[in-house]
Amino acid sequence: MIRLWLFIAGFGGAASVLAGAAAAHLGDDPDIHTLLTNGALYGMIHAAALLAIIGVAQGREPRRGAASFAGWCFAAGIVLFSLAQFAHAATGMRQFAYLVPFGGTAFILGWASVAILAFRRR
Repeated sequence: MIRLWLFIAGFGGAASVLAGAAAAHLGDDPDIHTLLTNGALYGMIHAAALLAIIGVAQGREPRRGAASFAGWCFAAGIVLFSLAQFAHAATGMRQFAYLVPFGGTAFILGWASVAILAFRRR
């Protein structure tokens, strides 16, 4: 679990930097620029959040369950939201856009799970 999350955080962060650079230097089409910029922003934020959750998930129960759920949600969100936007921008295939709302929902659930952590006992 932790190694997979580290891989997704690292890969998502690297892809976000590449997408941000592509948006800045190659984004002549406003639609592609928007896809790359949004994907990069959300991917980088959630890659960092996933790294933070890794530390919490290695702690003691009862926080581990909510942290684990948040980690899976952030990992899924990076793949379904950010990488789908990058793929849509790169290929022009609108089918990738259908994955984006699922990724956004995963991000929301992940942040809600982080909020629940505040009410868990140590």
